Amino acid sequence: MSIGISTSCFYPLETELSFRRVATLRADCCEVFFNSWSEIEEPFVMRLKRAALDSGVRVSAVHPFMSFGETYLLFSEYRRRFDDSMELFKRFFSAAAMLEAGIVVLHGGRDPGAVDEREQFERFALLAEAAQSLGVVLAQENVVHYRSQSPAFLERMKQHIGPLFRFVLDIKQSRRAGYSPFDFSVPLAESLVHVHVSDFNAVSDCLPPGEGGFDFAGFLGELAADGYTGDHIIEVYRGDFESDAQLKASAEFLKKLL
Repeated sequence: MSIGISTSCFYPLETELSFRRVATLRADCCEVFFNSWSEIEEPFVMRLKRAALDSGVRVSAVHPFMSFGETYLLFSEYRRRFDDSMELFKRFFSAAAMLEAGIVVLHGGRDPGAVDEREQFERFALLAEAAQSLGVVLAQENVVHYRSQSPAFLERMKQHIGPLFRFVLDIKQSRRAGYSPFDFSVPLAESLVHVHVSDFNAVSDCLPPGEGGFDFAGFLGELAADGYTGDHIIEVYRGDFESDAQLKASAEFLKKLL
């Protein structure tokens, strides 16, 4: 179990420069958020892999930049678009495999706008099998304004597709949807593979960990007690912090609680 930082914290800085910032902060691991087509081509991915090896920062997960279009590409009523888009998402799976990142994060379908939920489950399962064939895990993130904002939806998804269901818990997204992170972590504990951490207070719902009022000691303790052994990735937005030193302090704060 390690504390990492997402390259998305530095967006719109280019991905390789964001990774360099993460490495400078001496993070244990990193989530790479791809932002353009050329970044999932082999030459770019291999440069990023060399940077990871040189810096000693392990890439634990990747996040496609297609989340804005996943409903349209993967979960619309036009089945051929899903079949064609499957080939596109295999490129993200391949990039993750090259980086030796075990996880690819998916937002899924919005509600309304997607096919019925059983069809969405089946299509996710097909994507997960394609990811599995390339040696990586496809994981569903809880995201506000998506069907996945609901713990009940995710429980039904888990029940329907069984072991192919894997889950990414995002603290800020749960809060924005009106839920406690524990509403997700408790029923989905055995499927949890990745965690996005952030803090909050009465003014802001997204702060670097340790700068708000969230009970991280209780949260991390509960996850550990439920058997979670994955990484905790600091994922905040560029407007939520003023200096890289805050992210370093957050990582140190969280490490003391593990």
